[in-house]
Amino acid sequence: MRKAKIYYARMDEFWRKEEKLRHLEKLEHIGNVDWQEITPDEKHTWLTEGLESEFDDFIIIGNREQKNNNSSSIFGLFSNGNDSGRDDWVYNFCQKELEINMRKFSEVYNSELDRWHRSDKSINLDDFLINDEKFIKWTRNSKRDLKIGRHINFSSKNIRNAIYRPFISKKLCAGKIFNKEVALIPKILPLILDETENWLICLTDFGSEKPFMTLTVNAIPDLHLVGAGCGTQCFPFYTYDEDGTNRIENITDWSLEQFQTHYQDPTITKWDIFHYTYAVLHHPHYRTRYAANLKRELPRIPFAPTFRPFATAGKRLAEIHIHYEQQPEYPLKQQENKDLPIDWRVEKMRLSKDKTQLKYNDFLTLTGIPPEAFDYRLGNRSALHWVIDQYQISTDKRSGITNDPNRLDDEEYIVRLIKQVITVSLETVQIVNDLPDLGLPKDEE
Repeated sequence: MRKAKIYYARMDEFWRKEEKLRHLEKLEHIGNVDWQEITPDEKHTWLTEGLESEFDDFIIIGNREQKNNNSSSIFGLFSNGNDSGRDDWVYNFCQKELEINMRKFSEVYNSELDRWHRSDKSINLDDFLINDEKFIKWTRNSKRDLKIGRHINFSSKNIRNAIYRPFISKKLCAGKIFNKEVALIPKILPLILDETENWLICLTDFGSEKPFMTLTVNAIPDLHLVGAGCGTQCFPFYTYDEDGTNRIENITDWSLEQFQTHYQDPTITKWDIFHYTYAVLHHPHYRTRYAANLKRELPRIPFAPTFRPFATAGKRLAEIHIHYEQQPEYPLKQQENKDLPIDWRVEKMRLSKDKTQLKYNDFLTLTGIPPEAFDYRLGNRSALHWVIDQYQISTDKRSGITNDPNRLDDEEYIVRLIKQVITVSLETVQIVNDLPDLGLPKDEE
């Protein structure tokens, strides 16, 4: 048997389907294609262009084969973000509205469960169940739960804080029966846990359609933290049993020894390593040089020439990213329409073409947005763009559920948030730009 050979031809990754088809038509025959023979590397990766070999020498951030504190990695356990399978039902800006939606969902689910188990089950389950999303939305897992007779016992204790998108806090009905996949989140942020206790480094999973990003949070992160087509992996500082007991530091003893030995510094702590890692993941040279590697696998963390500057920078980045609602407000100018009554209610904000002004509503326009605020990007958007995009009133067509971000008890919250996220963005850009050299090989011009 002859050994097969694999040939590959690449088109511009940003071409649309029509452009690719036109290019193929011009070639007319496969013999006119500029084929290149390719062979896999030792990891069985076929497309190796842009991969940097020294990346393999760094410490892996998490080991999928050894998810425990004895792993030869920085973190022992890590997890996907929360995958609801029904965002419009289980997420809402308003806790009261969320509770109403979830009580309705629970009543319909339990009613269907009882109806199914009283039936002779001669009909296919999908044909049997109510399938109108105005009443309920099914997932594979919820159908499985129904089949085994698992009732829903909804409680307001299931309502938790969540980071739905960067700097977008929503209420979430947490728990296995309400969400499609919760992964290991119950071991990271148990339902009874004080949510200010644990910090998680969230980052773009490999294989993502979007640029690499990282964000530290202390609430349940969504699987699609920066939108569809981009999974999220979460690396917590602590892990727990699901009842909130047995708290364990998730930075491995192995990695603590590695860092203390390399830098000849026994005072390095696990929190220092957490912050150091967060800073390295923000480093522009790291992200640029290893962009191809990060699309193939989880990050690996190099030893920088000096440790403390990165640990200090990472600590400050984590603090302002988690406590973004406590940061100072950037001094935007507020242009108010004197012909209209004072109005803090937002429906949909619009940014001016030059990005210096934000029309908040007919009453208020915010001006003087610094251009550097848009340099802090998470995925395909800046932090400020995420706020503008998410803080609007929306109604899901299928379920009829409305999500209204306006707060009756804090009418100026969104205006204040815009100013605070600008402050966070500017400081993030400054910290990242001031990071020391990582000591990596220089990229070829």
